[in-house]
Amino acid sequence: MEQFYTSYKGTDEVKEEEIKKGQVYVVFSEELKCWCRALVQSVWCQADGYQFSCFLVDYAKYCYVPSKSIRVLPGAFAKIPHRAKKCRLHCTKPLTLHIDYCENTAKIGPAKRWDTAAIQHFRKLLEEATEVKATIQTVEDKVLEVFLFVTIKDEKICVNDDLVAKHFAHYKEDEGTAGSSSDVSDDELSLNAEGVPVEFVGPTFLARPKLPFGEEVSPHLGPGLAGCNSVPKKPSQTLHTDLNDSTVPVVSTVPDLPSKEDKAVQTERIPQFLNSSSLQTHTVEDEQQSLQDVGKEKSFVFLSKKIEPSSVLEAAPLSDGLKKELACNKFSGPTFTQSYCWPAAAGGCDVVAISHQGNDPLLYIPPVLTLLQENHYQALPNMSGPLALVLCPGWKKAQLVFDLLKTYRKGCRHLHPVLITLGQNKEAASQMEIRGCEVVVTTPYNLLRLLEHNTGFLCRLCHLVLDEIEVLFSDTSEQVFTILDFYKKATARPRGNLPHQIIAVGTQWNKHITPLIKEFMNDPHIVITLIEEAAIFGNVQQVVQPCISSSRTAELLKILDFTQRNLQKVLVFTDSVTEVEMIHKTLKSNSIVSLKKHKESKCNAECVLERWRKMHSSGTPAVLVLTDDCLPSLGITDAAWVIHFSFPSAAVFGQRLQSLSDNFCPGIKDSAVDQEDMKAKSVILLTENSSCHAPEIFYYLKHAEAEIPEELYDLTARVQESEEDEKFSRPLCASLKTFGICRNRTECPDRHQINLSVDMAQNIAAEMIETPERVTILPLFIVHATKYFGRIVRKQKDQYAAVAKDMNDYFRVPGHRISVNAVEKSVFYGLREGAVCHRVQVVETPAKDEENACKVTIKYIDEGRTSRVNSDQLLHLPVKFQSLPPQAVEIIVCRVKPIDNEVEWNPKVTEHINHKIKGKVHHAKVVQTLGRTVWVDPMVGVTHLPTMRMWVNEYNIRSEILSTGLGTDNPEHVGAILKLCTQMPVVDHGQSLEPLSTEEDTADLEEVSSPPIQKDTAESCNSPVTPPSNYVIQTKEAEDSTVHQQQGCHPPIKWFQDDVSVTLKVQILRATESRCEFCREKVTFSAYSEGKRYVADLELYQSVIAEKSTCVVKDTEAVILLVKEKKGTWCKLLKNKNVHVSLDFECWQESEDETPFTVGSGKLNYPPAGSEEWFESSEDSDTESDE
Repeated sequence: MEQFYTSYKGTDEVKEEEIKKGQVYVVFSEELKCWCRALVQSVWCQADGYQFSCFLVDYAKYCYVPSKSIRVLPGAFAKIPHRAKKCRLHCTKPLTLHIDYCENTAKIGPAKRWDTAAIQHFRKLLEEATEVKATIQTVEDKVLEVFLFVTIKDEKICVNDDLVAKHFAHYKEDEGTAGSSSDVSDDELSLNAEGVPVEFVGPTFLARPKLPFGEEVSPHLGPGLAGCNSVPKKPSQTLHTDLNDSTVPVVSTVPDLPSKEDKAVQTERIPQFLNSSSLQTHTVEDEQQSLQDVGKEKSFVFLSKKIEPSSVLEAAPLSDGLKKELACNKFSGPTFTQSYCWPAAAGGCDVVAISHQGNDPLLYIPPVLTLLQENHYQALPNMSGPLALVLCPGWKKAQLVFDLLKTYRKGCRHLHPVLITLGQNKEAASQMEIRGCEVVVTTPYNLLRLLEHNTGFLCRLCHLVLDEIEVLFSDTSEQVFTILDFYKKATARPRGNLPHQIIAVGTQWNKHITPLIKEFMNDPHIVITLIEEAAIFGNVQQVVQPCISSSRTAELLKILDFTQRNLQKVLVFTDSVTEVEMIHKTLKSNSIVSLKKHKESKCNAECVLERWRKMHSSGTPAVLVLTDDCLPSLGITDAAWVIHFSFPSAAVFGQRLQSLSDNFCPGIKDSAVDQEDMKAKSVILLTENSSCHAPEIFYYLKHAEAEIPEELYDLTARVQESEEDEKFSRPLCASLKTFGICRNRTECPDRHQINLSVDMAQNIAAEMIETPERVTILPLFIVHATKYFGRIVRKQKDQYAAVAKDMNDYFRVPGHRISVNAVEKSVFYGLREGAVCHRVQVVETPAKDEENACKVTIKYIDEGRTSRVNSDQLLHLPVKFQSLPPQAVEIIVCRVKPIDNEVEWNPKVTEHINHKIKGKVHHAKVVQTLGRTVWVDPMVGVTHLPTMRMWVNEYNIRSEILSTGLGTDNPEHVGAILKLCTQMPVVDHGQSLEPLSTEEDTADLEEVSSPPIQKDTAESCNSPVTPPSNYVIQTKEAEDSTVHQQQGCHPPIKWFQDDVSVTLKVQILRATESRCEFCREKVTFSAYSEGKRYVADLELYQSVIAEKSTCVVKDTEAVILLVKEKKGTWCKLLKNKNVHVSLDFECWQESEDETPFTVGSGKLNYPPAGSEEWFESSEDSDTESDE
């Protein structure tokens, strides 16, 4: 072969894409300087091309070769038997020291893998040997079971016995092996580390299978397998043995634990050469314990490559210190998924794990910390930068991972984790220096901001972890791939045998995982414990066939007609015995041979399975009709088609897909897969009665990128609308109020539309907001950076201040402090904290069987916060103190949100704002009110200068948040809130909605603290918005509104202005038959959209030039440009208020320096000199900011 490939230069090279794993080729070995037959095991992506990991089948060596050094193996050379033979020590099983970290005890007992010391001793024996001899005892699965003998200084040593004598191993006959003479049980072999006997006779020799040195080998082995010996040329060279004069190499090098060599290769060498069965061998006790631990959650696992699971913590491939720390923290694992992920990750291999526990950081933290304890990294450049990097989707998950690292670093040496949270301030990234840290936890956006100023940050990186991969790729795919490119370039530089590892964990498969595996990973271990996600990876074709219920059988026959021609194995699932019988009878009448199975069937599962297999093997199409409850007993996994005759729920759907698992495609496929490559197919019959589980299946099919018919879209929309209606009694979504948007409405449990009976149950008294342009706010409880609870302080007379003073004076008298015997829910009580008394309301009372039955949950009705106190602390509250309505209001600052699409504020921002504003007086402009919620923009901290009778503006809260770098502009917020609050929900009894007089609403609130919504008067059928002003809405507006409703719907309109013109944006989709009429003081717009007529008749506050005004209709809106007759700024748009018209804050040009809220201690706010209260300058103005 050497002469052939050296002489003939024209031998065919193999293209990279044609080289397949598991195939034998001819490669040129740089070490041996010759052409060798090699088995391709894995592919490694390098900067200069692909490297192939190969096993030389005639030399028992591993090597890496480029594609240019690989040739096709001719048939003549392929027929020659491989010279390398797999061997393992006969009946010799490893022992290890089992440590009970909680009890601080240790015992020697059976193990699943060889200890490092045993491997080093084995290596030392072979290196010192001058002769090696092996006697073969049996052959199992092409692996030679041997007794290995070495000669060292003229002394012959049995390696098997030597390992046993030194307590590295024990003898244990394999199950079914004849002639076992083991007289010592596993328990007798266990030695307590605290009391090892002084003289150990060595019972292991008694337990060894009887085989004298000179005894002949069993005759059933046949010729050519008698014995073997060799004399190595040098200790470092390959060891050879003679088998009946046929020289074959047994091993090339003795395997070692993963150190400086590639871990992925070495984890394969240990079971292959040292003792292949040892990893799978354990005592009965071990096996029972394994089943107990793993069986708790074991259901399904899909593996791209075989992994021996570590089902108990003792046997896990983790450092001893880490195991002890896990045990001390009451760790109950490893879980089913962890038992498969840990061995692969601890071996330094790339790993992709998709599981229900895919968001659990303990999937990767223990093995990564174990790897960092090894001394691999001394060859790295002496620069700042981490060895391991964990990318999380958001700051909250990053904080959780960081806290876990701090907890478990106690079991590791010299581990310094760092959490990086950078804002958008450039100086923060440029000033950050990270030295001496091994692990960094951050988010994609934060890392990219850091890399802009420190391009060499990843130069030492060896382990990259992608946490919650589906979230990372759905929200930040571009940023993640940019980071992966940085990592690829950093690891492309020569770095010796340092590990290059990527671990990706999540709960869902994502389409971006495929390019991640192809372009950035090296033959990863893929672990999927979710059958639905495995079906996506396995390219199961999902088909939805719409039909009406009465035609399902006809559709089924059409589908089966195709499968009959292709001899497919088909399962037809339904959820009732009646349908099984009906389908079976129909198939029989149409000459289709089928089986049936349901809970009332007389034929048992074994009988059905046997007939199922015989049908297919005899060339008859196999069709089985069954109910879902029969599938577990049958255990079918080799079906090619699954037909869902009854629409499945999410749980049943996964169970049905598992019956296709044998036909999942095992490798990564492109997204555009040829239909012929999809061996497995799932067909869902969609009918008008399938609404119950439609959303669940819809989102799965969308996630799987399957083709979805319009019928399923419509059915899902109807179900979601119904589900939203069911939330009508729930609170209004907090995210919607705080940021103007809810990103996951389907999963959100709260309401996303106005409910008058809930949102308007308690309104803010009108006199509390006498001038909405300027109100005084006292924030008392800070929920987060933009949401607070506090009081609106009246400028003339603060009623609460008087009540609070009287209440403190009342309870100062000991006789007035009367404790409550029986606490009732929703009742007001008094609570004395030091010298301060509060009005509180009981919101939750404990159940009688609870441990802390005396604890009750209360709400401070004048502050907004909640707390748990002892019931005996509550005091009877006189009626005179209950007449004042609760003063706490919810305050939300508009037009600012967290950076990086975060859904929650970083605690740094909240802490900063809390320290800045709590308990301090602020002035704010009210944008909108709803019930007891107030949206403000801006909100300014002020200081009163009594000697000068002036207020000084110190800071703007929105500007303070932006200055931290952790907040960004949210221009859509106000528009979204105004749109939400102008919704007109249907009111009972068919009454028309008319504006409510603010004074009447206030009068009701003065009478009771929680007034019911009256429905018997026109005034009580109020809009969902409390108008942020103190005027009474005129009758003419109501009349105009009624006329407009008769003529058509009023479209939402946003407006903004400059000195020359006013721009109106009429929000109307795909307008037809549009018409716009301009007058000097009026503009009328009308159009049709989606079958509805829309009319807007606007009476302008000032005059315009009708001839120069224009209207342009676009796809989503109509833009009306009004040219002002006189240049200047209008104080409002319309003469009369219109709830459908609002300011467009996205296009508003006014700067903050031009507003009355000038920020900075150097600028004084008007009023004029001599005026005590700054509201006076604007009380006489009737301007409206939103018109």
